[in-house]
Amino acid sequence: MSAQTTKSEYILLFRGNDWHKGLAPEEMEKVAGQWMAWFNRLTEQGKAIAGKPLKGEGKVVSGRNGRVVADGPFAESKEAIGGYFLLQVKSLDEAVAIAKECPGLAYGAVVEVRPVAEQCPLTGEALAEVQSAAATA
Repeated sequence: MSAQTTKSEYILLFRGNDWHKGLAPEEMEKVAGQWMAWFNRLTEQGKAIAGKPLKGEGKVVSGRNGRVVADGPFAESKEAIGGYFLLQVKSLDEAVAIAKECPGLAYGAVVEVRPVAEQCPLTGEALAEVQSAAATA
């Protein structure tokens, strides 16, 4: 039996942009340093392949043909995404274990862990429907 060496991609979404509110500047600097050290370690280990903070401003596009363009996301929202890491690891369990190391968790940050799909699920569904229709024609 050989050990599984296939790696999959997972994204860590860091939710909540106000977790640092109320921290002294020194404490904010300390946590930011811990966060960078965590990311650098994961990068050196080949587990983090990308990661960036997101700015608070932006636009939300919705509606048919993108007719509705609104200000947002709203930085003060607890659900706002403040940044992400893209991981390449062996399993969801490994990605969750990495997420549990997030320095911001102790201050109220939330980390969402999601597998990255190989292709859009709708593309796969549409292809299956086309193949099914062709097989019955």
